Amino acid sequence: MRPTPYVASLRVYEPITAFKPDDQARWNQIAVTSPTGWDEQKKALRRTIVTEPPALKPDGAHVLEHEGKRYIAPWSTAARCWAALDDFKSSLPVTLSKFFLPQKIEDAINVNSEVVEDKVSHIITATWTIPPRWFALFEPSDRVRGTNEDGAYTILRTSISNAKQRCLFAHQAVVNAFGNGPIEQEIADLLQWLAIFNDQSIVECDYGGLAVYLEKSIVENGEPGLNADTSIEDVAKSLAGLAAGDGALAGQGYERLVTRWRRVASFEQAM
Repeated sequence: MRPTPYVASLRVYEPITAFKPDDQARWNQIAVTSPTGWDEQKKALRRTIVTEPPALKPDGAHVLEHEGKRYIAPWSTAARCWAALDDFKSSLPVTLSKFFLPQKIEDAINVNSEVVEDKVSHIITATWTIPPRWFALFEPSDRVRGTNEDGAYTILRTSISNAKQRCLFAHQAVVNAFGNGPIEQEIADLLQWLAIFNDQSIVECDYGGLAVYLEKSIVENGEPGLNADTSIEDVAKSLAGLAAGDGALAGQGYERLVTRWRRVASFEQAM
């Protein structure tokens, strides 16, 4: 089982030529078969136990080869830790946050905040569920699923141009149906994030260990495992309903999606 089986990831792989020469040289040394997913998860898990600050030194990366070209998704560990700290602090009163995070760790993260704050992470993660807006970036033909030594897996992968076009459609459909608001803003933020990267990039949604929990919940519901996962189709149906002004159609797709992933999220309470 994966070290952090409850995490799903949305990654952008940029062409290796989009990076600095020293990074290109370092990442060309990584074999495509290297277990970078395991390495990233193990180090993330260690930080939750040992409470060590992220080191501002050369970081790891995921590697993808497509049509003879190499693409890279840096872990961006320091940038992600900084963003997580910022989000955590904004969710709690200042008088409370200090009880959850040792001051020395916060100080270590903040020492080079000016350096980290401007860096953009190539990876966004979610725990125990996958945000519906992620599925809006893909079509069923982008989906690859199967089983390996870690169990069931599902990976969605498309070009960043396709992802941006689909994200824009989703945003327009939501704005037309509901106007501006929290859901619209989340999709707008996703579109803004995608716009930062090289136009030749590849976007990937990796269910991670959630594929195992999803398969288990689907089988328990009397369906044939991951082959019954229609999350992409459900979001597409919901967005089509919104675009057509058909609330019933939109509701059918959304309810099916939410019901499926609510069962997955329930495993958190069982652990």
